[in-house]
Amino acid sequence: VQLVESGGGLVQPGGSLRLSCAASGFTFSSYVISWYRQVPGKERELVATIFSSGGSTTYADSVKGRFTISRDNAKDTVTLQMNSLKPEDTAVYYCHARSELGRRYWGQGTQVTVSS
Repeated sequence: VQLVESGGGLVQPGGSLRLSCAASGFTFSSYVISWYRQVPGKERELVATIFSSGGSTTYADSVKGRFTISRDNAKDTVTLQMNSLKPEDTAVYYCHARSELGRRYWGQGTQVTVSS
């Protein structure tokens, strides 16, 4: 089982980044996929969630209107489009998969730094 994130980097405030998560080794289409983020010394924060069909999404209040989560069940990938980035969005972003039975998988994380 693997979740591999990519697309992180350094961006100026107001800029955009697109994170991707490639899944393998499990039935991706039946899993709820989320993006979390974590800053050193703080708890991991849920950012966005997309349900298995892709028709329903939820977002943290701090990113609503700026971030968009989407998935391609044919390619076993999920993306997080991040626009209007702020310095407070700086964190390590993690991809997370959860099954109906509670099985959970994490990616290794990708660093996002928003700074001028």
